Amino acid sequence: MASRARVRAPELIGKGGWLNTGGNELTLSDLRGRIVILDFWTFCCVNCLHVLDELRELEERHRDSVVIIGVHSPKFVHEADHQAVVDAVERYGVEHPVLDDPELATWKQYAVRAWPTLVVIDPEGYVVAQHAGEGHAHAIETLVEELVAEHGAKGTLRRGDGPYVPPEPVATDLRFPGKAVRLPGGTFLVSDTTRHQLVELAADGEEVLRRIGSGERGLGPDSFNEPQGLALLPDGTVAVADTVNHAVRIFDPATGALETVAGTGKQWWQGSPTAGPAREVDLSSPWDLAWWQDRLWIAMAGVHQIWAYDPADGTVAVAAGTTNEGLVDGPAAEAWFAQPSGLAAAGDRLWIADSETSAVRWIERAADDGADGYVVRTAVGTGLFDFGHRDGAAEQALLQHPLGVTALPDGSVAVADTYNHALRRYDPASGEVTTLATDLREPSAAVLADDDIVVVESARHRLTRLRLPEEAVRVESVAHRTQRAATDIAPGTLRLDVVFQAPAGQKLDTRYGPSTRLLVSATPPELLADGAGAGTDLARDLVLADGATEGVLHVSAMAASCDDDPDIEYPACHVHQQDWGVPVRITGDGAARLGLVLAGLDAE
Repeated sequence: MASRARVRAPELIGKGGWLNTGGNELTLSDLRGRIVILDFWTFCCVNCLHVLDELRELEERHRDSVVIIGVHSPKFVHEADHQAVVDAVERYGVEHPVLDDPELATWKQYAVRAWPTLVVIDPEGYVVAQHAGEGHAHAIETLVEELVAEHGAKGTLRRGDGPYVPPEPVATDLRFPGKAVRLPGGTFLVSDTTRHQLVELAADGEEVLRRIGSGERGLGPDSFNEPQGLALLPDGTVAVADTVNHAVRIFDPATGALETVAGTGKQWWQGSPTAGPAREVDLSSPWDLAWWQDRLWIAMAGVHQIWAYDPADGTVAVAAGTTNEGLVDGPAAEAWFAQPSGLAAAGDRLWIADSETSAVRWIERAADDGADGYVVRTAVGTGLFDFGHRDGAAEQALLQHPLGVTALPDGSVAVADTYNHALRRYDPASGEVTTLATDLREPSAAVLADDDIVVVESARHRLTRLRLPEEAVRVESVAHRTQRAATDIAPGTLRLDVVFQAPAGQKLDTRYGPSTRLLVSATPPELLADGAGAGTDLARDLVLADGATEGVLHVSAMAASCDDDPDIEYPACHVHQQDWGVPVRITGDGAARLGLVLAGLDAE
């Protein structure tokens, strides 16, 4: 086994304490003799949710030698609330200990720069690898097998039961419901996300009429995997965003039949097809659905895009977005989204809750383009880092990670302002944002029911019926900005190095050209005088603008590696990818190099 840098792992510290340990505090010395994988995550981040799913199989296979520790490191203010972390751990089925680190203490100790990041610690307490982003499960599996062999031979491996203690189950009719639709008969169909089911409720929104699905994760004729969005189709059937199955299903309330119409069950990766027969194209965490202009539109949260399924010919295709994460308006093919999670059709507009930019946006046909030309515009929101609860003119109003939008009869839009625990309203006629209701608990969607609006209160596990108020609620304005320690860099030329070391037994896949991709941009764009844009080299010289003092560097990297064995006819290949937003401060004694680890260890 190749020698590795001997870097002692810092202690695990978090003001919020430990979850899933039965009340026990854990230290690294308690875990000595086990292989420890630290998963730095935050529950708003869909890429972090992907990694949770990637790790499930590894966690089960090596349960006697590997301990996974989730280190919850918040982005939004709401995510620093301890009860919200407790809810998220149950919501997403996290079956390992979690350290609640609201002040990012452990994040800073490990010099983490992005969500998600995985750090591997060997049985003797040394850091042996770091991986940022998605697609590293195979590499970590290979490393774990090497560490098991090495430390088993040395006698430093300790097998046995891990420290995970499951929480006591809670009996409620719904458990973290995601979305809802009202069926023609007046009943409600709800995605009971954590229980992997759909539930039909009576017109009162409380009485359970039936449950659809076995309750076990799966893509079979009687199973779902964390379903979210629902859309009533013209023929009376309901489209279901089966989020963790990366699929779109059709449920027939009349017969109970369930059919998959889009997706393969596998997650979409860079380089995969973006159009074609719907059952042959991979999807990535579809979060919501809406029927608009004779197609089913899909909020593809996992790749920051909007897709569309055409039932007439059974095809699916990207409709808007580049996969780059951010807020950029304009022609649909050039727009940037950030985890779109809610859709609502209203006449000539498709409204979008763009959660990670805390924004409300819309798609409409371009007046000066062809029949299929669309443009993307923003009503509320400025980007990835500004959020809060502020009413008033839309250009200065603030939301916090909204997950749902609902078209109202007067042409305005209700917004499930999830992390503000509020129902907000945007009025295109006046350009004003107001607050309709507060004291909701993580509202994730809402549906009209006659003169009322029924809110999915996800963290209260219920539907809540509200009268649409004639006057808005007055709330005290509050603004926030994502706070992470800035990296001091020197003026002039900055060397950007994205570190990627192919897993053991693999090499970069160059059979069809370059196997790496690097995209760099900045907020504000004027921060960079040169070096922005796309390329294939993972190293690049960035030139900082004269007079620039601070900003954020946005770096997106991808690398593909395949089995390095000429005797393997069909080598297995794996894609590794990550996006970083690195706050920087320009100072005379700052660093001239910025190293970001995609996989491996940074030697410099």
